[in-house]
Amino acid sequence: MLTTLAVQNYRSLRDLVLPLSRLTVVTGANGTGKSNLYRALRLLADAAHSGAVAALAREGGLPSTSWAGPETVGRTVREGTAPPQGALRTKSVGLRLGFAGDEFGYALDLGMPVPERSAFIRDPEFKRECVWIGPVLRKGALLADRDGPVVRTRGTDGAWGREPHQIPVTDSMLTSFADPRISPEVLLVRERIRSWRFYGHFRTDADAPARQVRVGTRTPVLDHDGADLPAAVQTIEEIGDSEALHTAIDNAFPASRLSVRPGDDGRFELQFHQYGLLRPLSAAELSDGTLRYLLWVAALLSPRPPELLAMNEPETSLHPSLLPALAALIATAAEHTQVVVVTRARPLVEAVRAAADDANLVELERDFGATVLADQPGLLDRPAWHWPKR
Repeated sequence: MLTTLAVQNYRSLRDLVLPLSRLTVVTGANGTGKSNLYRALRLLADAAHSGAVAALAREGGLPSTSWAGPETVGRTVREGTAPPQGALRTKSVGLRLGFAGDEFGYALDLGMPVPERSAFIRDPEFKRECVWIGPVLRKGALLADRDGPVVRTRGTDGAWGREPHQIPVTDSMLTSFADPRISPEVLLVRERIRSWRFYGHFRTDADAPARQVRVGTRTPVLDHDGADLPAAVQTIEEIGDSEALHTAIDNAFPASRLSVRPGDDGRFELQFHQYGLLRPLSAAELSDGTLRYLLWVAALLSPRPPELLAMNEPETSLHPSLLPALAALIATAAEHTQVVVVTRARPLVEAVRAAADDANLVELERDFGATVLADQPGLLDRPAWHWPKR
């Protein structure tokens, strides 16, 4: 389980260290940086799929995603007697992402490339990358250490290997150096990150993939667009927690049930049996809110739970009456996987806290443009964290 998430210089996340628990609910007003936190977590996961550089490029590159404010906010600016203004930077520009957990920790530092004859002058480079054991980075806990193109690893005797390894500066060592013979810990960290799942905006318009009738195959993991919803529901019925599935439907829509009708051509059709109706409704007939709730049911009751499941604004298009049922569903999922919920809906926050006594509430706010923890404004109060130095 992850216990700490750290982000530095990503959009409004100038220097954020976030405590995590089995179930963490991140909330705050509009513009406080909730979406940035969700995107930063996704970007961290992209490093395990060789996609961090490409993901940054889609956002405009490192210059566009870096913290846009001054390096320091002086006393006169905070007092309102002087406007914020830029000054000569004393620190290197870099985007840093990392996490620590019960077993391992990982951090990366992306920076601008050394000027050379290349058209790809905005592609960031991996300046540092570290994997360590334990909750906090320290010299004696390092298992793998990457400095530019050079990677060092410890052997089974605890000593550093004699021969350093060379990898491209635009590739993460999680993908270029995950060799079970040389660095089994790096491979283990990579595979755990790759199991993370992210669900943000499910489409529910008339042409949404979830409304279409498709060929069904066993689906223990709902796709990000929900296109395989009927197959995912049927898979939960056959090899998952069918009781939890029925409870989730009944909590939201009393006396209703969900079924899947397989056709002779192999296509699966979702059928929603609602009390008082003479025939079941197909996915094409469901309201946006009903369909979205069913998508969350399939995502959260996956028979193959991930190491981490992140949800971005799951309350979108749901009626407030559905939020307690959604909260109970989230609490059920947190029994088998670590869950991070990013939401702006206070009713959902309260419903999750009522459904799960151990839910960790993290509220964000802005401090001169930077995202900070509302109840932890001082750096001394945040979880212990150390970045690898260049």
